[in-house]
Amino acid sequence: MSGANRVRRVAIPGCAGRMGRELIRAVIDSGLELSGASELSSSPAVGKDAGLVAGLSPLGVTVSDGEERLLEGAEGVIDFTTPELSAAICSRCADRRLPLVVGTTGLGDAGRERLARAAQRIPIVFAPNMSVGVNVLLRLVEQAARLLGSGYELEIIELHHGRKVDAPSGTALQLAQVLARATPEEGPLSERSCHGRHGAVGPRPRRQIGIHAVRGGDIVGEHTVIFCGEGERIELVHRASSRQAFARGAVRALAWASSRGPGLYEMQDVLGLR
Repeated sequence: MSGANRVRRVAIPGCAGRMGRELIRAVIDSGLELSGASELSSSPAVGKDAGLVAGLSPLGVTVSDGEERLLEGAEGVIDFTTPELSAAICSRCADRRLPLVVGTTGLGDAGRERLARAAQRIPIVFAPNMSVGVNVLLRLVEQAARLLGSGYELEIIELHHGRKVDAPSGTALQLAQVLARATPEEGPLSERSCHGRHGAVGPRPRRQIGIHAVRGGDIVGEHTVIFCGEGERIELVHRASSRQAFARGAVRALAWASSRGPGLYEMQDVLGLR
């Protein structure tokens, strides 16, 4: 795909969910066109105008209940659905040679492998968090970890609304991976991660990376990385007050992907931070 063939018509699966509605608004606000929208067959949104579902004026796009109709006339797809649905969507996008942005969390190894296979044919941007601010945080965390070295104990705290089904968040896991890569002398993340503590756990191993998930209320998302040293503490924090930050980042990622060849990319690539 060349830069002259940038995406104009965008399809949004899962359009009636919180992120789906934000994505439709971000697509329209960016001057792009919504080409298709879909939901599960059990959703009351099926058969309705996608614009009305998103709280906008009618867009002339009827919410469908299948991926085939969803992709008719599409030039690109943004997917924030479920691991199962994302797997089917990425295969269909690969067959149609459509650039794809995936923000679905909880994919697991099998889901990531399916994305990797599809990325051999199309450009895919996959990131657990599409926020520009969070991706700058990832870079800052990496720099801080390298500069501070192994003399600091590392902890991650993430907060999300009570309806989030996976824990810890994909962003928290990504932050932990960044910390582990930036301090390789302490060993791989698989040997260092600690998900919460309870009981007589003994003294904290210095090389440990603590990851803690908090759930409640309507918290959109908050991530704190703590570097605990002797006599001082450094905290790097990102707070999301609206899902629109994720939606705008996803639209930006799709525009970037449309001028790239096949491959599996991250938001760090989109933002030039790698």
